[in-house]
Amino acid sequence: MKKSFITISVSIMLALGISSGASAASNTYTVKKGDSLSKIAKNYHITVSQLKQWNNLSSDLIKVKQVLKVKKTSTTSKSSKKAKKTKEITVNASAYTLFKGSTGITATGINLKKNPNQKVISVDPKVIKLGSKVYVPGYGYAVAGDTGGAIKGKKIDVFMSSQKSAINWGRKNVKIKIID
Repeated sequence: MKKSFITISVSIMLALGISSGASAASNTYTVKKGDSLSKIAKNYHITVSQLKQWNNLSSDLIKVKQVLKVKKTSTTSKSSKKAKKTKEITVNASAYTLFKGSTGITATGINLKKNPNQKVISVDPKVIKLGSKVYVPGYGYAVAGDTGGAIKGKKIDVFMSSQKSAINWGRKNVKIKIID
């Protein structure tokens, strides 16, 4: 009888421990090296704005081992539904690359020096929301992860890992698809 009681008690404690740990894990995220708010938001199907609001962040900077709230709400569900809608617009697209002395960190915290093959475009956030997934013909799927002084209105800059690639891209009008 004692053995059964101990077995049942241990089973209950383990079950409670496992379920509370899983619940906490699904409501928080610990920042790892190379993470950005846009990357985390994309993984959890939420917006960067939601992440910033839930965690009282005034900038896009995050630190390794920082614990962020990533709760699922009815707003999150609505965001996921909106993410499936696409909008097409024609933009003037140029290309950019990192210059000597550049930090390589985008407006949303993506480190382009450490991730030179990352598909990132610079946008005017009034036209294309930062963190949006965008399809650019000839470039592929990219994240709207940066801004630039000359990027106003319906203009984008596609990130290229080399100056040669950026020059080869040139400047062109393209019809892009904004996925979210």
